[in-house]
Amino acid sequence: METAAAEWTASPDGIPGRRAGRRFGAWSAGLLFLGVSVVVGCRVADTDGITPVPQFLAFLPWLLVPTGLGLLLALFSRWWSGVVWAVALFGLLAWFIEPYGKTGEPGGPALVSFRVLTSNVEFGHATDALVAAVRREKPDIVFVQECEYTCDARLKEALSAGYPHRAAQVAGGSAGSVVLSRFPLGSADGVDGAMAMPGAVADVRGHAVRLQLAHPTPPLPGRTDLWRRELGDLRDFAAENTGDGRTPLVLAGDFNASQDHAAFRRILYTGLRDAARLAGHDRTPSWPARTTPAFGVQIDHVLLSAGFSARTARFLDLPGTDHRTLLVDITLHQRR
Repeated sequence: METAAAEWTASPDGIPGRRAGRRFGAWSAGLLFLGVSVVVGCRVADTDGITPVPQFLAFLPWLLVPTGLGLLLALFSRWWSGVVWAVALFGLLAWFIEPYGKTGEPGGPALVSFRVLTSNVEFGHATDALVAAVRREKPDIVFVQECEYTCDARLKEALSAGYPHRAAQVAGGSAGSVVLSRFPLGSADGVDGAMAMPGAVADVRGHAVRLQLAHPTPPLPGRTDLWRRELGDLRDFAAENTGDGRTPLVLAGDFNASQDHAAFRRILYTGLRDAARLAGHDRTPSWPARTTPAFGVQIDHVLLSAGFSARTARFLDLPGTDHRTLLVDITLHQRR
């Protein structure tokens, strides 16, 4: 016991137990920094990587938490190179947390304004809440994801008088989707996917507007290749339907991706702009609804071609679904 006590007090740095604690703290900090660095490195390289990177990229701002914890451990351990590592990670995270995507107002005069709502009703469980929200908020066009057979029947029963025009691909579970409109709809090809993504052309008070619902597969482990491919198909669709001479486009729905995913940013590279970003709500979370707004990620979007501006964007909480509903007021401008 006396020998042990002597060894305990012999070290000029303190005690062997304290040294061991510092080593443990440094190793723990290093592991935290390594994990964060892998995710941030993929963000720097403009790639989504492999599982679990896409899942962690969705929550990129929250990587500040393990980075901060690692910094505290590095300071406790007097691991100064670890402190430098932490500062570098903080700088990169701060850079990438900044809003992404184009902004600015179209130059031409306003032609027509209308309201768009998109809602994932989670296997139809939030259908009644959606009906109430539609009656209260009075959107002109409604994009509904995960609308199975009973959801579709309920929407027909409750909203057909106010929304006589529809484009629907009804299926069971999460696969069904519906677009409802006050305006006349012409047919248009949708985008193929594991879950339905119907399209249409709306006659908005004499102005043609291309509508396309988005609902790619979520990036679950083992399905990230399909997720990436379906987002790529949406990117190809956007590239074909934007630019001079094209019909103005509204691409809306549950993208199962955020601005921190490279596959989603490539959709924005085509010239589309995020309505929530335009209205100042670029980081407002929409999923999972049970923890928002304190914790979450924005994966529900309304994307607009360059001829649109967005005046307001609001995220609505509906009981029965794990997604918040997005409601935006947009204006189509004349091309200059």
